[in-house]
Amino acid sequence: MPRVKRGNKRIERRKKILSLAKGFRLTKSKLHRSAKESVDRALQFAYRDRRTKKRDFRRLFIIRLGAAARSNDISYSNFINGLRKANLALDRRVLVEIAINDPETFTKLAESAKTALSAA
Repeated sequence: MPRVKRGNKRIERRKKILSLAKGFRLTKSKLHRSAKESVDRALQFAYRDRRTKKRDFRRLFIIRLGAAARSNDISYSNFINGLRKANLALDRRVLVEIAINDPETFTKLAESAKTALSAA
């Protein structure tokens, strides 16, 4: 089997790993083997947490919407159900922004959800 001298490819690959490991502490940012382990682990966490971030924000939106809806004398589930029946297609993030920045508009939305529930 012929001997392979990798040349620039090896250096480029190692440089890429070490640049990804910038900011890591001690040998994890200096030595290739430990940097590679740390970078692989960090990339796994990043991949996983891009998905969990969506879950966490949805939970936060639901908690905030529930609190805003209760202040308008309607439960969260009835509020969402009423909005669906009133054909108001707003996602939870937008509803939370309205609840925080414009409470009067949110009160109108809650009233329209109540009327849609009572009409159905």
